[in-house]
Amino acid sequence: MKRLSKYRRHKAAAPLLLIIALLGIGTTFNVASATIKSATTTFDRSAAIEEGKQIFLKGCSSCHGLNAEGGAIAPSLIGVGAASVDFQVGTGRMPMADMSTQAVRKAPVYNAEETAALAAYIATLAPGPMIPTDAQLNYERDGSTAEGGELFRNNCAMCHNFAGQGGALTQGKYAPTLMGVEPKYIYEALITGPQAMPVFSDKTITPAEKLSLIKWIKSAEAEPNLGGATMGRIGPVTEGLLAWVLGLGLLIAVAVWLTMKAR
Repeated sequence: MKRLSKYRRHKAAAPLLLIIALLGIGTTFNVASATIKSATTTFDRSAAIEEGKQIFLKGCSSCHGLNAEGGAIAPSLIGVGAASVDFQVGTGRMPMADMSTQAVRKAPVYNAEETAALAAYIATLAPGPMIPTDAQLNYERDGSTAEGGELFRNNCAMCHNFAGQGGALTQGKYAPTLMGVEPKYIYEALITGPQAMPVFSDKTITPAEKLSLIKWIKSAEAEPNLGGATMGRIGPVTEGLLAWVLGLGLLIAVAVWLTMKAR
């Protein structure tokens, strides 16, 4: 006790005790804040999931089943992941009235918050691809245009046209144009494989290569057209043939008209 009394009277005792007290208060505050934040985040996520469930029951269950198990006219959504929901609903492809036709891009029915809630609910049913974050979509920094062009020609051009303009497929299906599509939706399409598109897993096309693909698509989108009408950029040979056919046809029609008039 005498030793403690001795140290207590030391001139450095008061500042040291003040520092210890401040450290204790700061640590307690940080722990309490983290606990409150964690509880708030959990509450918000639970609320979003419940909201998504209600949206699903009202707008999706009639086709996909009450438990998203699928039905006669719509597939199961168990295991499709949040990315698939965000792509289909965010681009307005879902909900759709006629499930026998290919879903087309249109104005979305649900806003961003409702789409996120619906995606959060479907993600709780089974593991599946998640929505890419902004950090995962930094194609300007991490992508390579040259590599993306090679990947596109090897994996995408046969359906989407070598310039990403889209093209026809069999049985009335088609590959849509990639011009004007948000990078997030391109990434989600790659990892979920909507419609007739195959799934390109990270083993097939790595995340870095996906960013290169997006960078090339955006580069093609920004490329100016110096030759007039694009005609879908189907190539100079086909475009030249079309010009010749139309041009010669017009000349023949004029020649016939002049001959008939001369009589």
